[in-house]
Amino acid sequence: MQDLDRALADIVAIRSQIARGTAFRGVGAATLAGTGGLALACAVGQALWLGDPMARPGLFFGLWIAAALAAFLMIGIEAVRRSRRLHSGLADAMVWNAIEVFLPAAGAGACLALVIARFAPGEVWMLPGLWQVLVGLGLFASARILPRAVQAIGAWYLLAGLVVLAVSAGTHALSPWTMGLPFLVGQVWLAAIIHHGARSCDDDH
Repeated sequence: MQDLDRALADIVAIRSQIARGTAFRGVGAATLAGTGGLALACAVGQALWLGDPMARPGLFFGLWIAAALAAFLMIGIEAVRRSRRLHSGLADAMVWNAIEVFLPAAGAGACLALVIARFAPGEVWMLPGLWQVLVGLGLFASARILPRAVQAIGAWYLLAGLVVLAVSAGTHALSPWTMGLPFLVGQVWLAAIIHHGARSCDDDH
């Protein structure tokens, strides 16, 4: 039984190692572009109906958190479906590997929001820029499982976050566009890279 357990553990370790070295194809370009459209819709809706975001920061961030959760759900459902079709027996390992790559940035973003809201509510204007910086870092980390060109998108989010922080520092104001426009550009650009990578892979086959 010990030999069997050891053999099963070795098989799991080998599958995990293979998954870590295999390009992840569970993310579709259309869904990524759709998340960019979702960001634009959220920004337009807030610009038209929310009024001054600083007067209702809870609603402002609540809507963006809801949009982010919807985007994660869209991407997650597709990742599971596509992985089972494209990665076959490695599907579960590939999905968990992708989660491990993005989870630190997502967790840090959630913790930052909680800490700032609880201990420094006057500094909530920093969250849009900080979130974009964290998304950029997550994309840099994902370069080992996604096309290396995603590093350019990581640089975009990093630069956009820093610009948002610099622009907002003078007024400490919130704007739907400092969230909507960077994410629209970033997600549509990312969708284009994923689409090009998928076509290149299909041509190779």
